Amino acid sequence: MAKVSPLMLAPPLIFAGLAVMLFIGLQRDDPNALPSTMEGRAAPTVVATALGEKPMLTDSMLRAEGVKLVNFWASWCAPCRVEHPHLEAFAAEGIPLYGVNYKDKPANALKFLRDLGDPYTALGADPEGKMALNWGVYGVPETYVIDSNGTVILRHAGPITQRVIDSTIRPAIEKARGQ
Repeated sequence: MAKVSPLMLAPPLIFAGLAVMLFIGLQRDDPNALPSTMEGRAAPTVVATALGEKPMLTDSMLRAEGVKLVNFWASWCAPCRVEHPHLEAFAAEGIPLYGVNYKDKPANALKFLRDLGDPYTALGADPEGKMALNWGVYGVPETYVIDSNGTVILRHAGPITQRVIDSTIRPAIEKARGQ
């Protein structure tokens, strides 16, 4: 009888392990969703510098009455340009929108806002990415829905589209209003 080498068992075992991991991954509700440890917790401290002449984003703004959105963006970010009209629509509705400019040159950021419009109630610059790191930002754009208590209700990674507004952002805003 031929002896089976342990090396001969390795490929089928590796394949079985990968198949199990794939199966588990496909069972998630949204396989594209990035998990967030921030949801349900107090919004992290604002660590930003002034950008332009708009009011600077502060911690007290995030803990003020009402629902608000915090949007991490950059002038060099193509998806940020795509989502920009949707941010302007939220601002037109009267929802406070706070912008955090991520790892960008101030002149480029301000030109972006002059060219596309400035939907932000207040701004902060995060030139070294320290605030983004504290918030768990994977990359720009990312948007957070914050309630009246300063609690993160939702973190959305990626550009805001109409589908995202309808399926994710609006329900989170309603949840934040209900608390």
